[in-house]
This record gives sequence, structure tokens and C-alpha cells, in this order.
Amino acid sequence: MPDQADADAPDDPDTLSALRARWTQALEAARATPGNAKELPDPTPYADNLLARWQEPQRRYHTLTHLTAVLDHIDVLEQAEAGYAPDPGLVRLAAWFHDAVYAPDRSENEERSARLAERALPEAGVPAAGTAEVARLVRLTVTHAPAPGDRNGELLCDADLAILAASPDTYAAYTAAVREEYAFVPEDAFRAGRAAVLRQLLALPRLFRTPYGTQHWEEPARANIAAEVERLGRTDPGPI
Repeated sequence: MPDQADADAPDDPDTLSALRARWTQALEAARATPGNAKELPDPTPYADNLLARWQEPQRRYHTLTHLTAVLDHIDVLEQAEAGYAPDPGLVRLAAWFHDAVYAPDRSENEERSARLAERALPEAGVPAAGTAEVARLVRLTVTHAPAPGDRNGELLCDADLAILAASPDTYAAYTAAVREEYAFVPEDAFRAGRAAVLRQLLALPRLFRTPYGTQHWEEPARANIAAEVERLGRTDPGPI
């Protein structure tokens, strides 16, 4: 699977250019009249607005590197499960918006991100139905619990959670970045809250819903989570 730690520097010009191209491709696929670009707004300002959001200084994990990894994981899942989700283009737009509004000390980030999509996408030329689906998918990332048969939701949630199945070194970098984002939380409170969230994940019958995710990511993700829970429970947990 793509390794989030191997991504190019987030502010590298080539990385930004590649992300703009990916945004444009996803947006044009979702527009009402994709072949009539002269009557539709230029995708670039929308891309630049989102890219700026993903580079805000309070972010440590929810950065352009994470965005790129989620888009890459969507590609992996779509290639492995051709035709699995009915609207992979809308899933990609949802990936762009799912953490577009992010403040670690606020609980309504997903809702605010969904509302941003609801404002921006109609103006950018996406039909009402497509906009509604993107916003629904963004809101789904609160729980990462798509309903049975919600294959768009399964695709997005599996791609977003794929970091849990990363190599041990990448997983360690991920947990360290999460801790940095929550630096304002005292250590004991962070460890207790983080452990509670991880135990809830371990209690789920399945972390991943797509066939590929179940086969390739479920086992390593559970191993990573269990090891982190053990570290958090130690008197001296070491680096997390």
C-alpha cells in the first residue's frame, strides 16, 4: 500500500501541481457539463483554496501528506475492486473536503467541512445530487461506519483509515503527529482518551469494509492498534 511517510514534501511545487491536476480531474468528472469548460469556473482557485487549508500551521497529521495518501488509497481500492463503488469521482472530491476544515480543539470539523463542500461545489459546477453525496460522505467520516451496501462510503472510510495498517515506522510517525496536533491536551488525559478510542476500534467486528481492505489491511491495523493500546497503558509509555 502507499506509505504516507514516503510522500514528497507537502509544499514541493511538483507535489502541489500534481494535486491540482488530481483536483481538476475529479471536479471535471463530477460537473454537470464536463465537456463545456468555457461556461464553468476555472478549477484552479478552488484547488488553491483547499491546498491552503490543508497546509494550515495547526496541522501535524491532517496535512497534504494525509490528503495525498487518502487519494492514493482510493486509487488502490478502485484498481483492486473495479466498479466496486458507483461514484469514485465523488469519493475523491469527498476526500479533498473531509478534513478541509480542521481545528484540533473543535468537535464540529466534519460538519464545517461538509458545509464548505455544499457552498463550493455548486459554484464550481457540480450538480445538486453530486454535491449532496460529497457532503454526506464527508459527514460519514465522523463515525467511519457506512451502512451495509454504502459502497461509496466504504471506499472513502477504508481509504481514510488505511493509515492504521501502515508499516510500524509509519504508524509510529502517525501517532506522533496526532499527539503534536493535540499538544494542548495534558499527557494523562491524552493517553486515556486515545486509548478509549483505540479500544472502540478494536471492538468493531470489522475495521475495513471493502474486500481489499479486509484482506490486506485488517490484520496489520489491528496489530498496530493493539500495540499502541499496550504502550498507552504503561506507566512510562515511551514515544507515542
